[in-house]
Amino acid sequence: MTTLGLVIAQFNRPITKRMEDAALEAATSAGAEVAEVVSVPGVYDAPLAADRLARLEAIDAVVVIGTVITGDTDHDQVITDAAAGRLADVSLERDTPVTLGVTGPGMSAAEARERVDNAAKAVGGALDLVDELPSP
Repeated sequence: MTTLGLVIAQFNRPITKRMEDAALEAATSAGAEVAEVVSVPGVYDAPLAADRLARLEAIDAVVVIGTVITGDTDHDQVITDAAAGRLADVSLERDTPVTLGVTGPGMSAAEARERVDNAAKAVGGALDLVDELPSP
């Protein structure tokens, strides 16, 4: 059985709660276990939590869930660019799949609500990577 770590951004919680539920349902449906769930304030904070989970021997892959909604500035672009880059670094440095179930940038709240299923897709991607990657 594949064991996942899940990082959930709390910012925009009405949406990320639905994303969390979708991710947990997808993991259960696929026969995977979510062994650890770590809540972080926002998407920008996710790389450290993902790194800590990726260090755990029992974790096969990490799934990061969150949404970044556009505002009056370019903060959504800055946050998503920084987080995505650091999450890719964690995956490579820890030799552990880290998938990006983060929606945004450039989305309204309504568009983010329409993309809640991206969390389930991130779980599926993590499970596919664990299955497909050769052992080191």
